[in-house]
Amino acid sequence: MPVDFRHQNCARAILVLEDGSYFISYGFGATKKVSGEVVFSTSMVGYPEALTDPSYQGQILTLTYPLIGNYGVPPCDIKQGIPLYFESDGIKVTGFIVHELCRKPYHWASTKTLDEWLKQEDVPGIYGIDTRRLTMKLRIRGVMLGILQVYEAEDDLNLEKLLKEAERIPDPNLRDLVGEVTTKEPVHYESGGSKIVALIDCGVKYSILRGFIKRGLDIVRVPYDFSAKEIMEYNPSGVIVSNGPGDPKKCNKTIQCVRKLFEENVPIMGVCLGNQILALALGGDTYKLKYGHRSQNQPALDVETGRCYITTQNHGYAVDPSSLHGTDLEVWFINANDKTVEGVKHTSKPAFAVQFHPEGSPGPYDTDFLFDQFIRHMEG
Repeated sequence: MPVDFRHQNCARAILVLEDGSYFISYGFGATKKVSGEVVFSTSMVGYPEALTDPSYQGQILTLTYPLIGNYGVPPCDIKQGIPLYFESDGIKVTGFIVHELCRKPYHWASTKTLDEWLKQEDVPGIYGIDTRRLTMKLRIRGVMLGILQVYEAEDDLNLEKLLKEAERIPDPNLRDLVGEVTTKEPVHYESGGSKIVALIDCGVKYSILRGFIKRGLDIVRVPYDFSAKEIMEYNPSGVIVSNGPGDPKKCNKTIQCVRKLFEENVPIMGVCLGNQILALALGGDTYKLKYGHRSQNQPALDVETGRCYITTQNHGYAVDPSSLHGTDLEVWFINANDKTVEGVKHTSKPAFAVQFHPEGSPGPYDTDFLFDQFIRHMEG
């Protein structure tokens, strides 16, 4: 069915995928052209948190929930140096795809519309397309590279040119995505506690910082390429390896650092990308999933107790369980849907990691007890 661009005086937009398929519809946010890896999330709420999650760096995010923007965008209130309602200091997705865009949000904390926010952050979006069709395509084919362009009113849509461009889209996973989102210098967060933890910032969600600060820990957040020697100068009681975007094998310096920290017997906790980095540091291997896990309802099964937890996840890579033989790492959690590795722990040392997000935000808090377990490791 032809798209009537006179509707609401909307801009035109197009999404072109590397397989030659395309979607023409309405644009919002910034008027520009971007490319990236097109992924989908089945999350029903939490678009402010998702858009600011550094793990989406280099990706064009599709939300399968139909109505987006209905509660607007919250204010950028700061507490202890951290925004209360966002997972970083700005939008990290390259582009945004939704079925229906709400232009008149209603929420007591809303300060602007989603359209206004994306314009301010210079991020393009497209709405009005069949996100079910797109999601089915990504599930069958796997995540694909794509081009998203939102046009100025007077611009012409050159489909033939875009289709040719789509044949040679650069893969963002070949970039140093973690280097693009990590802190450039150490940042300190003080809670008045007696213990300090070092957090290796691979693209940390701010909810992880908030989770440890509320537990009375002081945090020093360091760049992902810091050495173990530089980290140990802070005399930390433990080390957290954060979440982040892209292929974990690109983080060579982080992997080497974690290996050295492990030899120092420092308690280590990894989250998401940190799970993959811990496995790689101790001799394991990782691989790329077909379409990843991006949602707030992923079932993580504790293989020791048989208890299943509902978790928030956002990752496109996973640990190969067969590669853990001889590493002294054992599988701790598995995904109840596809049986992929959701967590590992060392058999004798205080080191563990999980593929899901214990802090939720958005999503369930079923597994935030893992923060307390890590603190117990630090206490000996």
